Amino acid sequence: MSTWPADPRQIADPFGEQAPLALSRSHVVMGAAVDFVSDSADLLALADRAYAGLPAPACDGPPLTVELRLTPGGNRFDDAPPAARMLGGAGLLGAAVDGDHLALINPAAGRALVQVTTALLRWPYHLRYELIEFAVFTLVARARRLAALHAGAVGLAGRGVLVMGASGAGKSTLAAQAMALGLELLTEDAAFVEPDTLLAVGVPNFLHLRCDSVDVLDDAPLQARLRASPVIERRSGVRKFELDLRQAGGLTTAGPLRLEHLVFASPEPAGAGGLLQRLSADETRARLHTSQPYAAGQPGWSAVLAGCARLHGWALRRGRSPQEGALALRSLLMG
Repeated sequence: MSTWPADPRQIADPFGEQAPLALSRSHVVMGAAVDFVSDSADLLALADRAYAGLPAPACDGPPLTVELRLTPGGNRFDDAPPAARMLGGAGLLGAAVDGDHLALINPAAGRALVQVTTALLRWPYHLRYELIEFAVFTLVARARRLAALHAGAVGLAGRGVLVMGASGAGKSTLAAQAMALGLELLTEDAAFVEPDTLLAVGVPNFLHLRCDSVDVLDDAPLQARLRASPVIERRSGVRKFELDLRQAGGLTTAGPLRLEHLVFASPEPAGAGGLLQRLSADETRARLHTSQPYAAGQPGWSAVLAGCARLHGWALRRGRSPQEGALALRSLLMG
């Protein structure tokens, strides 16, 4: 009977875990210090693309570590790489494109690994958004025990409005117009909430707006900046401008924002009833629970739900222009 390894001298590091990671960066993400270590300048550049130059709130807790490892070869992906599949078990969380490209997160240890081949460098948006940013969001949220919500958030003087709605409800357009009116943008579609305090944090790095939605904005300079931005293509096939808020003079905030209002955006026209419709505590709680299936299954959700039921809940119908909706958000924050 043979044993493994047959000759240990030939397999001194079978998992490649001793490969040197000589390059490093540190960024502050949602109130956490994150150390990126890598063997690849290209992978570190993608981390910088996502997190360099963000407004940096004070950090609490020990730093988290994200390893970015690059190996040669791999599937060339002449078309866009397959969507990553979520996986988890034994205290680990992750996403895998295939056997060569994956992200693994160990929240208890405060560490994450993104392992890819040089072939995926041809698809920098997918690599950055679906593996690197996924790993960082998941690690920080779990390490800091934040509730991850599919929602945008805008604020004024530390007060915040959380904006929810199904994909296509116009959250990004509303966020863009709100920023043009002087509100601070915390995030367009991924807000993270502390269950006990209802303070919201996010990553105000990019604003993604459909290429066919730019003309409806009532702000010519913002339209020009969007049209000069790179175009990305979502898995749905929708093409969007990716506006870098750190380089475009956008009004952003590091947070946290103290949530005071929950707004549920609807495609329903406003009509004679006006844009904003006040919701009861029960309606607010029911809509929030229904709109957040992922967060509803996570620890701390009952505290989030109970706290949010005490906030002001609103249904926001669609106005004749995004400016009307943005003015409604501003009126809530100035009230």
